[in-house]
Amino acid sequence: MEKYYIIGAKQKNQILKDWEQYQNGLIIKVSPENKTAVKCVEYTSPPEVCPEEDPSISFTAGTVYNNHLYVGTQTEVLIYSLPQFKIINSLSIPSFNDIHHVRPTEEGNLMIVNTGLDMVIELSPNGKILKEWDVLGGDPWTIFSRTTDYRKVPTTKPHQSHPNYVFKIGGDIWATRCLQKDAVCLTKLNKTINIGHQLIHDGVVFGNSIYFTQVDGHVVVVDIHSLQVKYQYNLNNMNDSKIPLGWCRGIKIINQDQVIVGFTRIRPVKKTEADGTISWEGGYGVLPTRIACFDLKKGKQLWEQQVEEYGMNAIYSIHSENESDI
Repeated sequence: MEKYYIIGAKQKNQILKDWEQYQNGLIIKVSPENKTAVKCVEYTSPPEVCPEEDPSISFTAGTVYNNHLYVGTQTEVLIYSLPQFKIINSLSIPSFNDIHHVRPTEEGNLMIVNTGLDMVIELSPNGKILKEWDVLGGDPWTIFSRTTDYRKVPTTKPHQSHPNYVFKIGGDIWATRCLQKDAVCLTKLNKTINIGHQLIHDGVVFGNSIYFTQVDGHVVVVDIHSLQVKYQYNLNNMNDSKIPLGWCRGIKIINQDQVIVGFTRIRPVKKTEADGTISWEGGYGVLPTRIACFDLKKGKQLWEQQVEEYGMNAIYSIHSENESDI
């Protein structure tokens, strides 16, 4: 059975705001056949590209291409050679805030989802900004300031869109918009993929389909030509536990029917009452952070592997060792 790189983060011990909660970025290589894993990278961003107090450091959704891994932290883009995981390039510019996805282009540039500023940036290998798109279709700098170093800003929430993934259909560039529950074409703004129902992540093109995850445990498959939803799969009905699966994000397509999906353990939300008392809503997720393989056509879970014993508490993306398609 193939081995997979899982990209994510290790959380801090205490319960903190979501923009403070992760201690470092983490990449592990899992072997589902024998349910083992090895740690490939544990990474901490340097202080000069982080907020001064309680910075959150994690790896977010990456891309494996041509024996390289392209991945972001909240404020950096890193390129690793594989399988040695040697850093061959790192980039950070003042507008970076809450990066969620990095992918290379055919020309050798970098497409970066800069979630904190609701934009997608095309960057040259030496860090020159080539293009900026506001995913809502306006001027990226109407709300934000070009003179601010957003790497030092702990959070820009609430976001207006919260884009989290960039992909291509033909020559067009698309971004997945979490809050709008859709994907929008950045190069032809009149084109959208409407999904609805719940917050979405991913946007993985496979053959004639695009695969999206939704945080409540759904996988949505869209036709690449009509841009219409073909299938909606509820993974909750394919698991025997009958309890919330966790925060569903990150998907690896094995074939048109089988997928591997990441689940991050649900954390409680702190709520302060009017009288100053504190309560926690949502409880603590029963199921651990893990990956699970599903046969969508047969409607059943094939296997799962938890990753918390290897220090991983959040999953952003899942990759084969030898991916080559962007």
